[in-house]
Amino acid sequence: MLQGVFTALPTPFLTDGTLDKENLCKLLEAQLKAGVHGVVLLGTTAETPALTAADKKTILDLCVPLIKKHGAQLIIGVGTNNTPATLENIRQAAPYQPNAVLVVTPYYNKPNPSGLLAHYQACAQEGIPLVLYHIPGRTGLKVPTAVLNMLLEKVPQLIAVKESDYDIAHVTDVAVLHAKRISYLCGNDDLFPQFLALNGAGIISAAASVLAPAFVKIYNLFKAGKTQESFAAFAQAYPLIKACYLETNPTCIKYMLEKLAFGSQTVRAPLGEISAEHKAQIDTLLKQTPKEFLIK
Repeated sequence: MLQGVFTALPTPFLTDGTLDKENLCKLLEAQLKAGVHGVVLLGTTAETPALTAADKKTILDLCVPLIKKHGAQLIIGVGTNNTPATLENIRQAAPYQPNAVLVVTPYYNKPNPSGLLAHYQACAQEGIPLVLYHIPGRTGLKVPTAVLNMLLEKVPQLIAVKESDYDIAHVTDVAVLHAKRISYLCGNDDLFPQFLALNGAGIISAAASVLAPAFVKIYNLFKAGKTQESFAAFAQAYPLIKACYLETNPTCIKYMLEKLAFGSQTVRAPLGEISAEHKAQIDTLLKQTPKEFLIK
């Protein structure tokens, strides 16, 4: 089972847009020091669509040994909207021995149920446990509960779901049906308490890039039965969590990381620099957030 707080790791760039290896390792070490239970490499937050094949290999080569040295869990993002390309990504991830690979529901072409089943069955044949990534806001594809039930029944290699649907009725349906036998992972940072209350296994969090100590505290307090204290910690972190998404992820997170001395705010096109208004808002919230909630 995949459990706990997983940071969706961003990719630091130098101001010229090239990979910032030094701050990549520094950022990863800060996550592990904060006590996260796992790391997701090459997810959406990593700006994977804008990375070259060489970039991806460098990230894996640098990060995987550090993750394994600390005994943390490893998930590698491999999903595309092209089944053969996804399979090739899984094969390239395999030598790094991840605990699972993250496979988003194919975007843009929006497969029907039979196509979706064929896609995940093909991925399963590569022999690595799968995390289904459900994020209708980015893919344009909402997977009905009945279709998800079918996928989980017919593809036993699907050991987890990263749920980024804001439809709380759907979330509740899936949790009631499946949270005891798969890892039901929160994919929306601002819904973390709700997922924990619904027997969720943990979270894959972009905001944890900045707020890893806070997310670990929220999770650990909840698991210790201190639910009110857990929510109180969440409430303190909530304004900055929300600010992570003032503009498209990870643009705001990159700005926060620059302010915390973890590299530049540089993102790759087609993403761009955030507005001066949002920078000022984030500056204020960073000062108001308890220092022990922030990575260092």
